[in-house]
Amino acid sequence: MAEFNEKNIKIIGVSADSLEDAQQMIDKHKLTFQMAYGMNAQDFAQRTGAFYDDGKGFLHAAGFILRPDGKIANAVYSTGPLGRLTAADSLALIEYRSKNPG
Repeated sequence: MAEFNEKNIKIIGVSADSLEDAQQMIDKHKLTFQMAYGMNAQDFAQRTGAFYDDGKGFLHAAGFILRPDGKIANAVYSTGPLGRLTAADSLALIEYRSKNPG
């Protein structure tokens, strides 16, 4: 988090969980970034292209890096634990995009 803060990069988590469940996750993992909760998972999937599993009733992980204007610079969708955005990969991509816009 220190490196993100030094570079003035904001992190926001979004969850379909209730406030109580989201707070439990925040407490368990000692999260220090903002967390939105109560998101409509099906609506989010429709708007972003994330994968909503109708059979199991949940949204698979999705990660986005946004440009300063709010447009998506990079999107990562994952149906498992591999292939998700990591802090190091996010920082490297943001640095690359700042030097190579477009």
